[in-house]
Amino acid sequence: MGSQMTDGKTIILRVEIDTNIAQFGRAATAIEQAKGDIIAIDVIHTDKNKSLRDLTVKITENGAAERLTSALKAIPGIRLVHISDRTFLLHLGGKITIQPKTPIQNRDDLSRVYTPDVARVCQAIFEEPSKAFTLTVKRNMVAVVSDGSAVLGLGNIGPYAAMPVMEGKAMLFKQFADVDAFPICLDTQDTEAIIATIKNLAPAFGGINLEDISAPRCFEIEQRLRDELDIPVFHDDQHGTAVVLYASLLNALKLTGRSIRDTRIVICGIGAAGTACTKMLLAGGAEHIVGVDREGILTADKTYENQVWQWYADNTNPERQSGGLAEALIGADVFIGVSAGGILTRAHIETMAKDPIVFAMANPEPEIRPELAEDIVAVFATGRSDYPNQINNVLCFPGIFRGALDSRATTINEEMKLAAAEAIASVISDEELSPMYIVPSVFNTRVVEEVRKRVIQAAQQSGVSRRQTRE
Repeated sequence: MGSQMTDGKTIILRVEIDTNIAQFGRAATAIEQAKGDIIAIDVIHTDKNKSLRDLTVKITENGAAERLTSALKAIPGIRLVHISDRTFLLHLGGKITIQPKTPIQNRDDLSRVYTPDVARVCQAIFEEPSKAFTLTVKRNMVAVVSDGSAVLGLGNIGPYAAMPVMEGKAMLFKQFADVDAFPICLDTQDTEAIIATIKNLAPAFGGINLEDISAPRCFEIEQRLRDELDIPVFHDDQHGTAVVLYASLLNALKLTGRSIRDTRIVICGIGAAGTACTKMLLAGGAEHIVGVDREGILTADKTYENQVWQWYADNTNPERQSGGLAEALIGADVFIGVSAGGILTRAHIETMAKDPIVFAMANPEPEIRPELAEDIVAVFATGRSDYPNQINNVLCFPGIFRGALDSRATTINEEMKLAAAEAIASVISDEELSPMYIVPSVFNTRVVEEVRKRVIQAAQQSGVSRRQTRE
């Protein structure tokens, strides 16, 4: 596996030892010298000439995995059969499965779930198509759809390599909100083909979660599907990020005594997430937003070939600021980064307003590491789980789809997204709120239920709910 292994993890080495040439002690010594810690030994097979063992080894230093692999291969009489780690083992055969809700135990059961009795259910849906929501999986099933063109920090890796991420997304839907989800990776990156395929799949699903589709195609794909389908379509990389960002910012502003209307906000990285975050903030009342991308500050004084940038320039930066990131940050209250690691410096932050708020959300490397600036900021957040205040989409999409499905909403509109953000923020009480705790943990069980309730209310109040529920 070589470069696929990750330091700071547990790996499993299967070694075959020719006992006429080498002893196990040599292997153990080599692993220890390479900074590996053997925590378990399992004998798989042994005879008078050979011993086959699985060694569970913890590695904590950079390069340790490669060093111990080389060391073992250099010992006569020891053959490294293969290497695996717990992450790869978890993915063997995929991470999800489908099981029937009711077992088929006899012919009567068979006729009712399949033929001939199922025909009565089919006819009922034919006569009244809306019954598909109550008599099929459509009631609780979401399609997680990707073309593999913008997967995590890996980029355009295609549909086969994207599947593990989509499977993981389906697991999160089920565990956090009891939403059934099915991963679908499309072997095309043609916009029209993707739209047509999803439309043709839609009858089986109650919602569509678009995932890891590159900009600017993701904007058109989502908008067209929202216009042409009567079920919720939600591009999580855009709106999930925006919802959780807005929730976190609400609490950060409360903590620092700021009003969103008066707050000067700089957003760095004007792609799918940056644009969605901006639209969310504008809907929430922000009036002073400046966007920065490769060409510097986006301003209506310029014309851009990129239509997204043109929209951005026309709807933000009311004071027509110009320059780059350094100029944008002078006197700013908030920095929101959805761009690239290491582009923000301590010197940049020192030019910002008093008690600045910094959300460095680039993954896996934030725009600036918290330890480089935590003493000069009021609130710091990242997209990483190993720092406080993780801005994580898992706080949003399970609850927002749970609410959309339960209200049988035709779409997920701005009102529902704002309600979801306010719900997430509300989970943290005034007494709990602190610079190190502005956003709840993804494992906080109150999040999904609070988001669900408020999303249902917003769907009903905005007229997109097809089912009245009492909360």
